[in-house]
Amino acid sequence: MSKPPRGGGGRPRGTPSREAIAAFIRDNPQKATKRDIARAFGLKGDARLALKHVLSELEEEGLVEKRGKRLAAPGTLPPVMVLEITGRDADGGLIARPAEWDEERGALPLVTIAAPKKGRARIVLPGVGDRVLTRIGEQADDGSYQGRVIKRLERKKAAILGVVRRTDKGGYRIEPTERKQNELEIDKADLGDARPGDLVEVSETRSGRHGLAKGKVLEVIGSLKSEKAVSMIAIHAHGIPHIFPAEVLAEAEAAKRPGIEPPREDWRDVPLITIDPATAKDHDDAVHGMPDDDPSNPGGHIVTVAIADVAHFVRPGSALDREAQKRGNSVYFPDRVVPMLPERISNDLCSLREKEDRPAMAVRMVFDASGHKKSHSFHRIMMRSHAKLSYEQAQQAIDGSPDAIAKPVLDTILKPLWAAYACLLKGRRNREPLELDIPERKILLAEDGTVDKVVVPPRLDAHKLIEECMIQANVAAAETLEKKKQALVFRIHDAPALAKQEALREFLKTLDIPLARGAQLRPSAFNAILSRVEDTDHSPLVHGVVLRSQSQAEYSPDNIGHFGLNLKRYAHFTSPIRRYADLIVHRALIGALGLGDGGDELPEMEIDRLREIAGLISSAERRAVSAERDTVDRLIAEHLADRVGDTFDARVSGMAGAGLFVTLDGLGADGFIPASKLGEDYYRHDEALHAMVGERSGAGYRLGDPVEVRLAEVQAMAGAIRFDMESEPRDLGMSMTSRHKGRGKQMARKAGNRGRRRR
Repeated sequence: MSKPPRGGGGRPRGTPSREAIAAFIRDNPQKATKRDIARAFGLKGDARLALKHVLSELEEEGLVEKRGKRLAAPGTLPPVMVLEITGRDADGGLIARPAEWDEERGALPLVTIAAPKKGRARIVLPGVGDRVLTRIGEQADDGSYQGRVIKRLERKKAAILGVVRRTDKGGYRIEPTERKQNELEIDKADLGDARPGDLVEVSETRSGRHGLAKGKVLEVIGSLKSEKAVSMIAIHAHGIPHIFPAEVLAEAEAAKRPGIEPPREDWRDVPLITIDPATAKDHDDAVHGMPDDDPSNPGGHIVTVAIADVAHFVRPGSALDREAQKRGNSVYFPDRVVPMLPERISNDLCSLREKEDRPAMAVRMVFDASGHKKSHSFHRIMMRSHAKLSYEQAQQAIDGSPDAIAKPVLDTILKPLWAAYACLLKGRRNREPLELDIPERKILLAEDGTVDKVVVPPRLDAHKLIEECMIQANVAAAETLEKKKQALVFRIHDAPALAKQEALREFLKTLDIPLARGAQLRPSAFNAILSRVEDTDHSPLVHGVVLRSQSQAEYSPDNIGHFGLNLKRYAHFTSPIRRYADLIVHRALIGALGLGDGGDELPEMEIDRLREIAGLISSAERRAVSAERDTVDRLIAEHLADRVGDTFDARVSGMAGAGLFVTLDGLGADGFIPASKLGEDYYRHDEALHAMVGERSGAGYRLGDPVEVRLAEVQAMAGAIRFDMESEPRDLGMSMTSRHKGRGKQMARKAGNRGRRRR
């Protein structure tokens, strides 16, 4: 078709300019079809034909993009698209990014999610990590968008993880590792290279009304008999990245140590030492303590904490940085570590090895005789660890039994360090953080990867010393950056929610322990409760209930303080090898204090990006905790698989309407007892009492009660253990009359609620 005759400017009269058409497309992403544009400018006849040619030219020149019938400015979002909720803004609103994005289109755009319109059909509100179909609004001047959720999408169905089993009839089945999934039948042709006993990923190929669904092997992960198979289940089930891309490994191998040119200072003569677990391969922190010789600070001490300078090697925007952000943190299993950074970085260049030069970030802190921090300063240094000690070695040396490694540094380094810790301890006691005593179990494995034994390691003063030094360094980092008005990721911990406070108050009433109402609780109030039950039978119960009342700590650029530590400002600075949050803080300090390359001064306009990262690494932390717990559960379940029928001493550790949970003494194995297996009575869960109470007798079981249980069933791959109760219920002081009254009131409330809903 020939082009229409052109008047002035080469186009029919009334045809808008190219600039006007491009501006309309940019400003009206919802109404940018050819018909919309023609209608908006009132084009008819030859002018409509000219518009078609103008649009073709704009598209050929890359000034507009065609998306179906619509046209759009390059890099802008379509009217409707799938987003992934990645975090929250300063007001608690949700923020999101496109679920799929071509990096060639530019930086990943940010979308703030608007609240649902009033009167709309009710939708399930999304949360961080959800995928949502979203209607995209106009682009703001800062490049961001506002979106309104059309519907929340089901999370992408992951491949099923399971073990190949041979049936009695010669066929094959997949035994899923998740207890809620059903078995799959699998044809020999769909096995691939898998063999019975292999751990595999399977996709469901057919499901019918009758019989088992069918599946096909996608990947053979390895033999279930291999040492690390159990942790591999958790890695795959939780989607934990565990294989470093080639470009990440290449960057790590190419990394080089820095020199000692300013602003880096030479601190190799400062007698810093590392104190870590005996099995540690990476040493990311070193400490030193000494008396302050300043006459104006009598009885004061100077504490220095040096942390591996990861920011020198992992630069913003690099492949190493992108992978570290995706992982969020290292994940620790009994049989392996899935590191945040490649071993070349974490176990070599950034590991503060004894007698070897290593770059570090150091904070020098001055404390007065009462343990109050008077001042601090940050330095970028080159250091050399003067000794590598385990917690046990350091503690034994202080207790009077130094070995050959600790003895040379006992008088010159360890004793001054312990004197400085005694000073810090005064400050900690004055601060009164929450002092919960929750024993931490540790699984020791045999050479074949199975459980050898479960222990609760002693909590040594050496552990507490390092912990308090790290806390003070983290506080100093937060204070410095806040003073510099530099954006950062805080480690925040909110006070217990009012509903949890009220539930705790009702529970403590049953033990005749008061808890003040109204005023905002402080950690000291919880410590007073814990001290009242110390060395009593109620101690494990009360510690558990107080722990359940606490909020969950997380990362955020918006500071609300840390309730548990009783600190107004707190940031993670001391473990950049294994936590991305710490790396962000290092970069912020380097940028704000002018300490050389590798810093990242985050401008205020990028705060939403920081908020998004905080949400992602908080989510990664929760993912790691779940994966670690699942692995421990599976290992212990496998360890107990041949002891069905044995009896064990245990303690009630939790409960729900369906039954109660118990933890075995010594082993720490967790299992479930259905309410129907508790006895002849009909048992109900009393939330206020934290008890399962018999309907007729008023007797039952409370959280923390010691009980005897019999192992009834083990599903090793699912980490599921079921017990039967052997102990008789105890008198809870609940008469049938009081129980029926309480139940009658509860039924009356439910009836009233049903009536209100009908109205």
